Amino acid sequence: MSNSIFSFNLKIFTLILSALFLISASVYSQKDDIYDNSEVFDAHYHITNYIQEGNSIEKQLEIMGDKVGRCVLFGIPLQQMWSYGNSGEEAPKYYLDTDAPLYYYSFGDAYIAMEYLSLSDEDKKRFDPMITAFNPADMYAPAHIKRALQTFPGVFSGIGEFTIHKEFVSSKVAGEVASLLNPALDSIFSLCAETGLVAIFHNDINKPFPKSYTQNYVRDVIDVFRRHPGATLIWAHVGLGRIVRPVNDQVDIIRQMLEDPTLSHVYFDISWDEVAKYIVRNDSTVQGVADLLNQYPDRFLYGSDNVASPDQETFLNVYNMYEPLWKKLTPDTKEKVLKGNYKRLFDDARSKVRAWEKANPK
Repeated sequence: MSNSIFSFNLKIFTLILSALFLISASVYSQKDDIYDNSEVFDAHYHITNYIQEGNSIEKQLEIMGDKVGRCVLFGIPLQQMWSYGNSGEEAPKYYLDTDAPLYYYSFGDAYIAMEYLSLSDEDKKRFDPMITAFNPADMYAPAHIKRALQTFPGVFSGIGEFTIHKEFVSSKVAGEVASLLNPALDSIFSLCAETGLVAIFHNDINKPFPKSYTQNYVRDVIDVFRRHPGATLIWAHVGLGRIVRPVNDQVDIIRQMLEDPTLSHVYFDISWDEVAKYIVRNDSTVQGVADLLNQYPDRFLYGSDNVASPDQETFLNVYNMYEPLWKKLTPDTKEKVLKGNYKRLFDDARSKVRAWEKANPK
């Protein structure tokens, strides 16, 4: 080979390497921009409400602005029925507005998918859509989840938030009531292990207004979690609710779960203003939770649990409520709770679910 040909080929090779470097640097920079130029990621957010109304995806991007870099994308799996015999011309907008039942709204997943698919490729990076429109008491629930993945490949990263036991809600759901003892729930979590889908799971830690003789749900929840070590499971709200208060020694119960190697696949979100009010109640509660998060910084995620926020101020309300907690966290813990754990779990889910979809086409 002559020197001139060798020199020409070297120049071509150098140009190709430079181009590849610029492309990879651009992609890396774009990905870092989302992370570095925002304050928080939201691991628990409902874009629609109990009558399936809410924000458009464009409105949601506007609300997120430069404060919230990434956000899960799910509605509420249940539709509140408008029963004329129950409320007449008064159309209920919330599940406590009427005694009429709730039912699973199966169109919800298609709606979320289509909203997501309307975005540019760059804006898609900011959302992680979730499958919610399945009945967790139905042994066919995994079939619904598979159909959602195969009908909309490249869209979904997880399932949930879905509910088993929830104050005021569970008893209103039409048909069979979901249960921690139902093998349908095991079939759902087994599919999560198979596909890589993250599961955001709501189950109250205790019954509403518990009596001295009633048992809480801690043992049954842990038993379910232990049966599915291959699934990535997030226990929403650390089991708390509007009237479901922390159980005795709740921080110690969660600490024991965090120390248990058979539960290393279980994570906790601290979403909802109803949860925040317990955590920031006084200096002692703030310090107790901060100590737990600082000891196990890889296992907690922030979420707003807002429903179709009308503006950014409302969207960030829970984040701002937690300011006393953020001040007690180490810089490393704060970064992981606000963004790092979200990125790690959902980036991993995206990769695994895309691989499953490729191996299991429609």
